[in-house]
Amino acid sequence: MALKSNSADGRTRSSIQIFIVVGLCGFFYILGAWQRSGFGKADNLAMEITKSTGDCNIIPNLSFETHHGGDAGSIDNSDSKPKTFQPCHSRFTDYTPCQDQKRAMTFPRENMNYRERHCPPQKEKLHCLIPAPQGYVTPFSWPKSRDYVPFANAPYKSLTVEKAIQNWVQYEGNVFRFPGGGTQFPQGADKYIDQLASVLPITNGTVRTALDTGCGVASLGAYLWSRNVIAMSFAPRDSHEAQVQFALERGVPAVIGVFGTVKLPYPSKAFDMAHCSRCLIPWGANDGMYLMEVDRVLRPGGYWVLSGPPINWKNNYISWQRPKEELEEEQRKIEETAKLLCWDKKYEKGEMAIWQKRVNADSCRAKQDDSRATLCKSADADDAWYKKMEACITPYSDSGSSDEVAGGELKAFPERLYAIPPRVASGSIPGVSVETYQDYNNEWKRHVNAYKKINKLIDSGRYRNIMDMNAGLGGFAAALESPKLWVMNVVPTIAEKSTLGVIYERGLIGIYHDWCEAFSTYPRTYDLIHANGVFSLYRDKCDMEDILLEMDRILRPEGAVIFRDEVDVLVKVRKMVGGMRWDTKMVDHEDGPLVPEKILVAVKQYWVGNSTSAQ
Repeated sequence: MALKSNSADGRTRSSIQIFIVVGLCGFFYILGAWQRSGFGKADNLAMEITKSTGDCNIIPNLSFETHHGGDAGSIDNSDSKPKTFQPCHSRFTDYTPCQDQKRAMTFPRENMNYRERHCPPQKEKLHCLIPAPQGYVTPFSWPKSRDYVPFANAPYKSLTVEKAIQNWVQYEGNVFRFPGGGTQFPQGADKYIDQLASVLPITNGTVRTALDTGCGVASLGAYLWSRNVIAMSFAPRDSHEAQVQFALERGVPAVIGVFGTVKLPYPSKAFDMAHCSRCLIPWGANDGMYLMEVDRVLRPGGYWVLSGPPINWKNNYISWQRPKEELEEEQRKIEETAKLLCWDKKYEKGEMAIWQKRVNADSCRAKQDDSRATLCKSADADDAWYKKMEACITPYSDSGSSDEVAGGELKAFPERLYAIPPRVASGSIPGVSVETYQDYNNEWKRHVNAYKKINKLIDSGRYRNIMDMNAGLGGFAAALESPKLWVMNVVPTIAEKSTLGVIYERGLIGIYHDWCEAFSTYPRTYDLIHANGVFSLYRDKCDMEDILLEMDRILRPEGAVIFRDEVDVLVKVRKMVGGMRWDTKMVDHEDGPLVPEKILVAVKQYWVGNSTSAQ
């Protein structure tokens, strides 16, 4: 198999050539791959799939009739030629369906409603392939990508002017350079994190998961990575064009998001730390509703960091060019809500303040008996998808004693990754016991080992941004854990079990999502997508074509997809992606050809758009 695409002007911009060799047992291995990345510098990505005469369960071509008799004959073969999907017009190069600017302006501006998700109805969905911009190249490998992004991939210079003195981003030739600065840390994120680490237990693995609200280009998350802290960064798609796109091009976890009228798409007790650095969120507004939402997603004992206005307003109101009365009232409301939430202020210096959430309700009952403290009535604090945000306090889970952590104490990372999560230990996840959880993890270690035999690039650093579309208990991400990569663990809202809380208890990150809608990201933001049982899960729920087109939108050119599903489902998937400029290969389950579950591997071809594309 050879995959190669040229740009419209005849020059090879980027290519992968893969050679498959079939051995006597029916296994295959990839001899070599060559890819062009960065700004034209070639990276030799030579690789070899494990070659072992005893490993005969990976085969190049599946014969469904041989292995599955009658089933194969019932698969739709009425039209052997797949539907061909045409490129969208180049104006859709950075199209984000559920954060479309034109549609957003038709919604109310109150409480940032217009910046929230507003997805197109079925009749308005695009049924074409989102093109990459002219000159698109594969991003640099981490850690170089932290500091450099090819200009052609996100050709927006506005932030280099608007944030010039704050050291966000600089334009240098054909790349953007990210010095690591921010509005509150013009001297660099590393020094800022040093200040945080003087107060927070960052170095010992206690703080592992962080939420960065209004993240800009996510330099905090980029530099926290070297401290073994993984941040979920979010910012709206607004006048700061491409800030989340820049974050993902840098290889930093980020989504398009905003504090608005609905809950954040994360479970309760998820984050060890939440952070706002001049994020422009009105924390004191709506009776403290946004701080109460931070409290919901913050684990007991977790920290909230506020950097910038109104902290230390007495010394800064002139430089901030804001009335001191306004700033004083803003801080008063924040302090008042923090007291209702039973947060303890641990630190205030310069323009930074840090609060800590109590570990349980025992030390908090007096304050939360206050008539102003309304407890949330929802029986499930994890139920967040499109649920209205309310000005109420999420109750703590029960604790056995005054010093016991409500909901269970977490181990420090990395021990946390394979320790028994409190939600599993307590029996909170139906059908998941300690024993079945351990079996599940062992199974996913086997699955991932099989994936690495199929594609050795998985562990090479080639794939930085990885998505698991149906993450379960996080077994895929845990088995992949490496400083070279991160995984966005998506728990579908229609999944039988709500498991995202377990994923966070493992020290991983993720998000709720419904795959009948577009994901909250820019095009071309993931290097590798894992789809385990996704199409069986969504059978009769929404159109397979829509889900595959969304996968194509968020997958980088030359990115890869691993599908794991029943064979009849994968045959339909394979036929459909045959018209999407993807190259595919069907592979047996690691336990042999008689297992009806199969693996379909795919590579998206390199191609770019042009102004003559029809749709």
